[in-house]
Amino acid sequence: MPQIFRSYGDKIECLLCPHFCRLAPGKAGICGVRKSNGEAIELLTYGVISGYALDPIEKKPLYHFYPGTNILSIGSYGCNMRCDFCQNYNISQRITAGFTNRTEPEKIIRDAQSSLNNIGIAFTYNEPLIWFEFIRDVAVKAKRKGLRTVMVSNGFINKEPLDEIIFFTDAFNIDLKAFNADFYKKLAGADLEPVKSALKQIAASGKHLEITTLIIPGQNDSEEEMKYESGWIAGELGKNIPLHLSRYFPMYKREDPATPKDTLKNLAEIAAGNLDYVYTGNVVSDKFQNTLCPKCGKTVTERTGYNIKLLNLDQKGRCTGCGTRIYRHFTSFSSSIQN
Repeated sequence: MPQIFRSYGDKIECLLCPHFCRLAPGKAGICGVRKSNGEAIELLTYGVISGYALDPIEKKPLYHFYPGTNILSIGSYGCNMRCDFCQNYNISQRITAGFTNRTEPEKIIRDAQSSLNNIGIAFTYNEPLIWFEFIRDVAVKAKRKGLRTVMVSNGFINKEPLDEIIFFTDAFNIDLKAFNADFYKKLAGADLEPVKSALKQIAASGKHLEITTLIIPGQNDSEEEMKYESGWIAGELGKNIPLHLSRYFPMYKREDPATPKDTLKNLAEIAAGNLDYVYTGNVVSDKFQNTLCPKCGKTVTERTGYNIKLLNLDQKGRCTGCGTRIYRHFTSFSSSIQN
């Protein structure tokens, strides 16, 4: 297990994320859930659940990881970012003291095993990385039972703990909030560079990776920024990494009007110039909901909301038109829902 705290004078320094919070006894870090007891960092939310649901895998969103299956999704409280547009601010930004109800890893695993068409467990809803000790205990036991594990995260974490998380995680969706440092500092209370480093670390590991960017008008919606972001993803991570561009709606402290649909479509067109798979979220769009083979152009997946129809694929997730591998992670259940 990596070292995730150390003594720093009369304080304890948390080494989990790039904030490096130095905490006096009794004080919690920026995340609100990691607290110094004077000798170590305690996780206040071990086993504390805020959300528990069987979701379509596409809701994470993961479009290229066992499409058409379900995944048991769990979350807790707290976050190491301070996004003023947070979609889940009730659990990520508001921490209440005195957690009492706690769920054991074994119960989660039993529920995952008994859930319909379920491939595993997703850590999501709030920021799972700050839940490190609990997600490790759940994920390690889950993998022994043959379950897959998914991390839906902001990617703001240090290298050593991420190495450990990569070991017990099968797929990631990382929220790349923007591709400019000012956005991260002003709107999220964090830094861009550690997220870029985490993305490169995950991609180099060979684990499944998809990326989501929420497009906010006037903040990260310039054509130049999208050219830069999608070009960087293609060059540093791979042009086959799926990118999800989501439409913003006013939430939490931010009251800007919703992202115009034409803006989202235009940015998706730009990103598609660099990447094989670009999708739009929170908006109805035939072109950027479906998956097309990047080599021959055949439609291999049609999506309406979270309902999917698999087409022109063999049992290994390859395009029947040209043999291109579309889905590395494909199941017999996925192939059974082809039309």
